Amino acid sequence: MTFARGNVHSGSASAHFVLVPMMAQGHTIPMTDMARLLAEHGAQVSFVTTPVNASRLAGFIADVEAAGLAIRFVELHFPTTEFGLPDGCENLDLIQAKGLFLNFMEACAALREPLMAHLREQHQLSPPSCIISDMMHWWTGDIARELGIPRLTFIGFCGFSSLVRYIISQNNLLENMTDENELITIPGFPTHLELTKAKCPGSLCVPGMEKIREKMIEEELRSDGEVINSFQELETVYIESFEQVAKKKAWTVGPMCLCHRDSNTMAARGSKASMDEAQCLQWLDSMKPGSVIFVSFGSLAATTPQQLVELGLGLEASKKPFIWVIKAGPKFPEVEEWLADGFEERVKDRGMIIRGWAPQMMILWHQAIGGFMTHCGWNSTVEGICAGVPMITWPHFAEHFLNEKLVVDVLKTGLEVGVKGVTQWGNTEQEVMVTRDAVETAVYTLMGEGKAAEELRMRAKHYAIKARRAFDEEGSSYNNVRLLIQEMGNNTNACG
Repeated sequence: MTFARGNVHSGSASAHFVLVPMMAQGHTIPMTDMARLLAEHGAQVSFVTTPVNASRLAGFIADVEAAGLAIRFVELHFPTTEFGLPDGCENLDLIQAKGLFLNFMEACAALREPLMAHLREQHQLSPPSCIISDMMHWWTGDIARELGIPRLTFIGFCGFSSLVRYIISQNNLLENMTDENELITIPGFPTHLELTKAKCPGSLCVPGMEKIREKMIEEELRSDGEVINSFQELETVYIESFEQVAKKKAWTVGPMCLCHRDSNTMAARGSKASMDEAQCLQWLDSMKPGSVIFVSFGSLAATTPQQLVELGLGLEASKKPFIWVIKAGPKFPEVEEWLADGFEERVKDRGMIIRGWAPQMMILWHQAIGGFMTHCGWNSTVEGICAGVPMITWPHFAEHFLNEKLVVDVLKTGLEVGVKGVTQWGNTEQEVMVTRDAVETAVYTLMGEGKAAEELRMRAKHYAIKARRAFDEEGSSYNNVRLLIQEMGNNTNACG
């Protein structure tokens, strides 16, 4: 069954984009920003989702309807039981075992027929001009070819990481490597770069991933371009290199999070917050400007209980005010017990702990925030860049280690906490990798008064200004969005 709702401006839009996000918060949130961005520039958008994910998007849907934007939400039934998934398991963060990842991906691919049927049905009312889909939804390439329209891929990486990933996959660099800690030099990269195999994107150890990865790469090669949530001025050389190597256009339209201009729409991004937003703002208002470190590791990063305890003790020892977002993992009761056993009481005057989902942008944008300890997922990294705050990098897996290199070595707006190993997605058995002393030192250095910290802050503010200029009227990203709509608008009548 397909259920559609939203504002339809038949015939009034210059182009009709079909957005197909991956059902994972870190992949969906930038796609909601993309939908808003395209609609604000006059395009029409069909946003593909499923019932459980639509309920998470309730704030965004209400916001879109109130603003009268031409975004239609296409709710497709997600076949959980047919693919051996628990009822309601419609998002990657709901998967309890790594062994179910392949089932989840196959269930996603089964959305091909219902989505195709919906788009054919909509043909007379509003033919689609272009599909922009998450790279993991390789099957959307078939739909685009059947409809005779372009498919653009969205990876959710920056240009730097996209280029590394592309070079690795095209040269099969990881294929014959058995040692996870062997160093690889990335050939053809504009600047010298070497990484261990474990820290490369594409080394994620999930059963059945190889089969999916081949299809993803094959369809990416056939795609008509990439949409990148970054901006030209941040990483010009890497974006230009990517276009030369991939021989296709990279549409830099970011930072897309800047489409939120007030705290209400910022708070509506992602899931409903796990705490009272007004209480959080009140707490931040009571703190001195630039005095608080914000600690958050995204929606899929699984930090072990032992490591969370060590992190907490490091924050306590730093004597700096902090907001710490702790995601509820399978072993969370151990952490909860430790928090209640004196820690919260000891830090109550300068520490706020948020359990679950937090309105990250709203917090980062507050003047009290002076630093951001992040897992280096690109959404969090680019939000930190836009907020103009220096970062402490704590990468976990996927392309996080590449984003760390961009922040620390290229932009020079952050410092490493010192993570040496990979925290594999879904693995909660690993030991402590970062000691409390390392946490204390990093926080004390970043939030301190020294010359190095001051330079980090200056550069962070510099890139925040550049980000705003790129996104505002006549900036590079603004012009790219206009050009994308114009170019894809020419395909409006191509659907047959």
